[in-house]
Amino acid sequence: MRALAGALALLAGVSLVAGALMEGNAPGQWAFAALGLLTPFLGWLITLRRPDVKYGWLLLATAVCLGLGALGVGLSLRTDAGAAARILSSLFMAYYALQWVFLPMLFPDGRLPSRRWRPVAWIAGVTGVVYTASAVVMPLDLSAAPNPLALSGPSGLAALIANALAQLIMLILTVVALVGLVVRARRADPAERRAYLWIIGGSAVGLGGFVLVLVSLSGGSWGFAALAILAALGSLPAAIGVALVRYQLLDIRLGIRGSRLSLVFDMRPTVSELLSDLSPALQDAEPGEQLAGLARAVREGLDVRWAEVSLKGGGNFLAGAKDGAASVREGVAGGLGELTVGPKNQGRFSAEDRRLLHAFAVPVGLAIRSAALATRLVNAQEAERRRLERNLHDGVQQQLVALIAGLELARASGDAEMLPPLREQARQTLDDLRELATGIHPSVLTQGGLVEAVESRGARLPVPTTVLADPGLRAHRFPDEVEGALYFTVSEALANALKHAAAAKILVRLSRAGGRLQAEVADDGRGFDPPPGALGALADRLSALGGGLKVTSTIGEGTTVSAWVPAHE
Repeated sequence: MRALAGALALLAGVSLVAGALMEGNAPGQWAFAALGLLTPFLGWLITLRRPDVKYGWLLLATAVCLGLGALGVGLSLRTDAGAAARILSSLFMAYYALQWVFLPMLFPDGRLPSRRWRPVAWIAGVTGVVYTASAVVMPLDLSAAPNPLALSGPSGLAALIANALAQLIMLILTVVALVGLVVRARRADPAERRAYLWIIGGSAVGLGGFVLVLVSLSGGSWGFAALAILAALGSLPAAIGVALVRYQLLDIRLGIRGSRLSLVFDMRPTVSELLSDLSPALQDAEPGEQLAGLARAVREGLDVRWAEVSLKGGGNFLAGAKDGAASVREGVAGGLGELTVGPKNQGRFSAEDRRLLHAFAVPVGLAIRSAALATRLVNAQEAERRRLERNLHDGVQQQLVALIAGLELARASGDAEMLPPLREQARQTLDDLRELATGIHPSVLTQGGLVEAVESRGARLPVPTTVLADPGLRAHRFPDEVEGALYFTVSEALANALKHAAAAKILVRLSRAGGRLQAEVADDGRGFDPPPGALGALADRLSALGGGLKVTSTIGEGTTVSAWVPAHE
């Protein structure tokens, strides 16, 4: 898109200069070319950094019509291009429609002020087409050369009448667009109002210059006409440039940079550019560091004094000094957090600023969800650690203490009959240790894989449990974290079916399809109404691997737990 914008600006500029020089080498032609270059330069400047803004493309379209129109007039004077020169020179009419109606009406972002302006836009578009098409065939010279495409007789007269009416309608629409600017200026805030005043002044001067051109061509001096042409040509583009740069309506800034104090045009970076610059630093950063980096990006991107990302459960990440009241707040991540910004360094918040803030809310929300997921995983790990600690303390540790005491008593008394019970107690303690180890990572999962581990787990249950696996899945191994996540999900679902469902039978399905490794545990128990976040710790574990978990249940018909994780070749 930027390359296309550059090509259009180059086409407009080269055509304009070439056409102006073909008409003559007088100072007036150089002034015409210099003022005409303002429009393609502004269009290129905007589209260079903001190709999504329609106003830049509108300026480029206006510049192309101006440049090709001037080239057509030059060719008609210097060559025998004939029809081609006439068609090109007729593009001046399209230039007038764009310059006097669409540029003021669509200022500053290329969008209509409201839906009520749609009829005006349609009328202006149709009138511009008629204005341009009639100029191609009307029997009236646009330059010193005759028109080879001119119609004669009634058809030629109709073309002249259509062109005159289109010109009159275009002047009326120009006044309508100018009045619309005045109304919008009265409703705007002070900074935007001053920008609109520049456009109003530029449009008024340009319209006056165009009227003076028509008067001069009908009997005035060519010197006066030349001044009127320059005023009509350069007043509105100059006003647009001043309004955009001075009041930063599209984030264009004029500054002094470098030791040579050279003037440069700069623009506020877009959301995508800021995130592209940040992505290397955010890629391997912790969630908290990501949120802090995003807060800095929001502050820089919106040019505000400070920006803050706050989490619902606590935790704030502030960029800048919080020395002013909050100007705008944006809820993110479904209410898990909030993005707040302070006052702007210059001016007030515009519709464009709010659009950028809404765009920033997307990556901020993703980072907040990532932080929340990491917190839940840490909490789940801590809960699991405490469970193991409690089981070791209350179970195995007490059994070992009792076993040692029994051994000491047997040794002191020399009673051999005490040894068989102590041996049975030692075996029970060993079984308990193995059961605890199963909750960490069973050896059968490490050695035999997911299918064998699930079958081993189901074989020890007091309820008939059937395990079905896709052919070939038994011999295939997956990463430890993938197999572990699905195994513990299946184990938890089986335990819940035994404890709460009063199931008579359980069916476990293991399958692989569409790049996913899937496990499903279905029972015929009493069923229940699954609360939000059921099996939350397991769901977080699967989500961290890019997978998911779903619990479906109907009272009286049983429960099904479905889990999956990515598993590509």
